Amino acid sequence: MITIYGMETCPDCTYVEEQVKGDNRYQVIDIGRHVKALKAFLRLRDHHPAFEAAKQMGAVGIPCFVLEDGSVTLTPEDAGLRSRPATEGAACNIDGSGC
Repeated sequence: MITIYGMETCPDCTYVEEQVKGDNRYQVIDIGRHVKALKAFLRLRDHHPAFEAAKQMGAVGIPCFVLEDGSVTLTPEDAGLRSRPATEGAACNIDGSGC
């Protein structure tokens, strides 16, 4: 199973979530629904090198995909999904740019 960390207020996350509805190969975890989910995501984000570029850009690093082999990626295509087209607006960044 592929685990997807995201939030319902993130347009990139909702774009991905729409693609996996009803597909039991994916588990979506909304990090905004419970502090337990947020803590699990932050542990991953704080220590995994896959987030370095996102952190440097001021991005949160969601959607995040933990693949079946345990590898972590921020690229939907690596999880068999499509990225939200760039023409649909900017992504959310911590510094207030986008969204």
